[in-house]
Amino acid sequence: MIYLKKYDQVYYRALAILLLIFTGAVLVVNFLTPSKVFSESENRMLQKLPKFSLETLVSGKFTSEFESYLSDQFLERDFWIGLKSDADQALGKKESNGVYIGKDGYLIQKFPPPEKGDLEDKVKAIQAFDKATPGLRKYMMLVPTAAAVLEDKLPLYASGGDEMVYWEKIKDSHLGDIRCIDVSPALEANKEQPIYYKTDHHWTTKGAFLAYRELGVPMSFTPKNEDDFNIRQVTSQFYGSLYSKSGFRHIQPDSIELYYPKTLGAISVDYVDEQQSADSMYVMGNLAKKDKYTVFFNGNHGLIRITTDNTEGRRLLIVKDSYANSLIPFLTPHFSEIDVIDLRYYDGDVLKLTEDRQIHDMLILYNITTFLEDPSIKSLADSVE
Repeated sequence: MIYLKKYDQVYYRALAILLLIFTGAVLVVNFLTPSKVFSESENRMLQKLPKFSLETLVSGKFTSEFESYLSDQFLERDFWIGLKSDADQALGKKESNGVYIGKDGYLIQKFPPPEKGDLEDKVKAIQAFDKATPGLRKYMMLVPTAAAVLEDKLPLYASGGDEMVYWEKIKDSHLGDIRCIDVSPALEANKEQPIYYKTDHHWTTKGAFLAYRELGVPMSFTPKNEDDFNIRQVTSQFYGSLYSKSGFRHIQPDSIELYYPKTLGAISVDYVDEQQSADSMYVMGNLAKKDKYTVFFNGNHGLIRITTDNTEGRRLLIVKDSYANSLIPFLTPHFSEIDVIDLRYYDGDVLKLTEDRQIHDMLILYNITTFLEDPSIKSLADSVE
């Protein structure tokens, strides 16, 4: 017995020493290896080595950022993330970092309810803007995410959340002259089709097309039919934001399709803040990048101005998140000019923009989750105070 106890002590000491040597070696290699700036697999910027000062140390900012730095720059981080994901799946775990792994290979983001009072503040901002623009025709479409529409794809214990409950609250909030357009029935009726990506939080171009069709009657234009387009698959290797966020691997990639009008019209796209212009809404070179969804307009920008060969003279303002990026191309045949602003990046006065540009119609287009999370929407009230 005494011999066994001594053997156990030697064994555990040797194990502890090996663990310390391994940890020390990893730390040394980490510090000798140049820091990575961007993670392709997670599609995000990585934490840089924070600058040390007595002030940041006392406030706790340095230790917090240093902890994030060690985590982000850990040796072979992608390998360990994948290994953890594989282990979780082997144990039957169906959720990682707020993302469910559902049926048929779908990754679906969990719905996070808004902070108390936040929704009310956003509604007040929209109401204030509406009162200040009585001559402007206004429409709002908040799109349900896959969590609400594809609930049958979720794990048995998971819920799609209350997205539609909040959408109903918004519609019942006396939004004045703003017309709410509900795309939920059209998406529900077509949910057996690929209307959401499996690895990304966006809807597909097919989903965006269905929503475009729903805009026709309320916005007084005749929408195109699917037969009016040549539908072209431009990639079959799209690993989206939920693939990156969850860490789940061994998932089949998505494809991205673009709808090209059979009758082509001239178009000009001006990226106002960047002072750049293009003759296409698609940036095909981005299909070689990790975030292939940026094939639409090269991602998000503060202000984009689209000029078409439509001669009717209607001018449209779109206030949006990235869900709108794949829908906007469908609207170009029906308007002469379309201004597109993303309030997360736009510093201008929205009210002044509508006046200076003599805007006739305004569309607020977000997915419900982003609308509830994004504080920049409250800035609509800033220009009318």
